Amino acid sequence: MKLDKDTCEWLGCPTPLEMYQHQCALLEDELTATQKRLIEARRNIAGLVQMCDLLSTGKATAEAELKKAIDNIARLNHETWELDGKVRALESVADQRDDLFRENQRLLLELSVLRGPQP
Repeated sequence: MKLDKDTCEWLGCPTPLEMYQHQCALLEDELTATQKRLIEARRNIAGLVQMCDLLSTGKATAEAELKKAIDNIARLNHETWELDGKVRALESVADQRDDLFRENQRLLLELSVLRGPQP
């Protein structure tokens, strides 16, 4: 059995114009949703750029403070080295004093033995 009728005229089948209009409506909805997402993405990017700027500023500040701390550590290490030299010199003098004191005590004891008992 052959049908010569065009199926586009059947009830419930859209015409080509209606199909194009429907496709246009779908594309418009898609474009609107994409535009909303693009606006949101641009806002997010602006926030990220601002955060990056803040982090860069914070990093520069932290690096400057680190450099100051390293310089301070180097200065303190040098001062410690100088003070250590002075302490070693003072310890040497104290050792010499102790040796001289012991030698003096020994000599005094010998002298008192040589002189004999004192009346």
